[in-house]
Amino acid sequence: MKALCWHGPKDIRCDHVPDPRIEHPRDAIIKVTSCAICGSDVHLYDGYMPGMENGDVMGHEFMGEVVDVGPASKHALKVGERVVIPFTIICGECEQCRRGNFSVCERSNRNKDVAGKMFGHTTAGLFGYTHLTGGYPGGQANMCGFRMPTRRTSRYLQTAFPMSRCSSWATSFPRAGRPRCNATSSPRTRLRYGAAAPSDR
Repeated sequence: MKALCWHGPKDIRCDHVPDPRIEHPRDAIIKVTSCAICGSDVHLYDGYMPGMENGDVMGHEFMGEVVDVGPASKHALKVGERVVIPFTIICGECEQCRRGNFSVCERSNRNKDVAGKMFGHTTAGLFGYTHLTGGYPGGQANMCGFRMPTRRTSRYLQTAFPMSRCSSWATSFPRAGRPRCNATSSPRTRLRYGAAAPSDR
């Protein structure tokens, strides 16, 4: 397949890379139909964020159509369904995920010891970002594989909207909505929230 790959600061190329494959029963693969470039991609492009390796596939805001599903994910996803994939990779079971602190999932970052030394605490695994966040291939590609959480969560959104209207659902909308979910409120409390995103979205 084709993918946008990092080869060094200010050196992003469209390369041919191996197709993703089912490696775990909870895995799924999507054909990417839309993706966005995030402001944090600029930190990778200019070499500000450490931990990138030659040939890493970029992209963490993407959506697409399910083309293959592992046996343990068949209850949650079906081939042909459209999904929006957020930046953060979660397990759905660790203490932080149970608390709703998905960005610090304790299991999804396969390089969590290195991340802990760099940041003071590990982050969750992140698609298409540095090896400090797991080194997972991103979604600026023809296809992308991902692992479903061990329990159903809202992290993989099935949608009937046209995909052209959903690009901000991958990060901007969750960033705005998460503080609302975390806020202490009663049914009578009125809160207002919104997302700031580039005007070309």
